[in-house]
Amino acid sequence: MANRPAPTPAQRAANAARTQDFVRGVVTEMRRVTWPTREEWIAATILTIALVVGVGVFTYLCDLLFGFVFGWLTGGAR
Repeated sequence: MANRPAPTPAQRAANAARTQDFVRGVVTEMRRVTWPTREEWIAATILTIALVVGVGVFTYLCDLLFGFVFGWLTGGAR
């Protein structure tokens, strides 16, 4: 690995200024965010859980169906 020369004080100051600008921008954007209410958060969580369970059940049923079909096609070998 090649060694880099140490940054000069001017480079450090420029990096610090860029970092401060970035953090200020993040704080400004976070203040603009419209955060969900507790009711919206609960509804979204319930919907997510229901969709995950639904996809899991669908995948399980498809697995059973394909297992049955391929078992029937191959003479019952499973």
